[in-house]
Amino acid sequence: MGKPLLGLSMMADVEFLSTILPLLQSNSVEVLEWSFDTFYNAQEPDWLHDLLNFYSESNRLVGHGVYYSLFDALWTERQEVWLKKLREEFRKRKYNHITEHFGFMNAENFHQGVPLPVSLHAKTLQIGKDRLYRLQDAVEVPVGIENLAFSFSVDDVMEQGIFLDKLTEDTNGFLILDLHNIYCQSCNFEVEMSEIIQLYPLDKVKEIHLSGGSWQESVYRKKPVRRDTHDDAIPGSIFSVLPSVLSQCKNLEYIIIERLGDTIDTEDKKKSFLDDFIQVKTLIDSSGREIQNKNSWTKKEVSFPENALEDLLLHEEQTLLTRLLFDNTEATYIKSHEFHYFKTENWDPEMILTAQNIIKRWNPY
Repeated sequence: MGKPLLGLSMMADVEFLSTILPLLQSNSVEVLEWSFDTFYNAQEPDWLHDLLNFYSESNRLVGHGVYYSLFDALWTERQEVWLKKLREEFRKRKYNHITEHFGFMNAENFHQGVPLPVSLHAKTLQIGKDRLYRLQDAVEVPVGIENLAFSFSVDDVMEQGIFLDKLTEDTNGFLILDLHNIYCQSCNFEVEMSEIIQLYPLDKVKEIHLSGGSWQESVYRKKPVRRDTHDDAIPGSIFSVLPSVLSQCKNLEYIIIERLGDTIDTEDKKKSFLDDFIQVKTLIDSSGREIQNKNSWTKKEVSFPENALEDLLLHEEQTLLTRLLFDNTEATYIKSHEFHYFKTENWDPEMILTAQNIIKRWNPY
């Protein structure tokens, strides 16, 4: 059947193109991942349009959504428009599958940013399933969900694999296992990567993400916080666990390396990026991994009500939490505030501060 295909998350800037040109010229990029909704309201440059079409026509294009926001408690026109544009995108190009992130990111007037986690609860699971049903209904290809890097507590870290398993069970969905996201959780909560990985339904992993990130100085603890910023080389710890992960993910089809194009701005960084690609390629080739059940997916017909499931209390709490984080409210206040859907009493103060920094970055005004 062949080995898992190695590819890149495509960036829309010329700097990124110039970096990956040698890989494209040597036919080393076996698959492209494209975040289609980042260009919902923009014009693709000709070179990008042609490149994406080439991979689409070769059955080597996968899609990655960023802004659907799977756990928003209210169903709004924004999501309706998002799905409408998704259908238009599928009339334009063929994608082998599409994926979205775990978490929620939109409340009230806040701009798109980094998804924030939700805890496993009967209602949050219902909301997530409702949104996933609507997403799957819009396309005739498999839909997967990516694990989240950011967590407020070790409880969220340890339950996310179970949550994702339950979330995808009705739609015959799959997982992206982002190993740098797990590396972030491992560093921030002092749990071994291998221990976290074992909590995921690895038979559902169809795609792996690899990337690097950065360290943020810590206020509440001695160790810095690891952030999933896609702006550096892949850490050695990820290369160390990758062979074991490859052997356990029996239905793995794609391995995608992510890097923001404007962060490869020196010759040394360019060389480091290309070296990472070659190292991943070597690990795949030496793993002996073969794809097991490719193309065995069939779309499950799931019935869901015309009106989307909503929860006003969850919406109020998502909005309040986002506001408290945006306003740099003291961590002690957030931890002591009584929420129904968020277990803030268990949250790590350093991660509350990190969330505030993330939100400030995406919402500067």
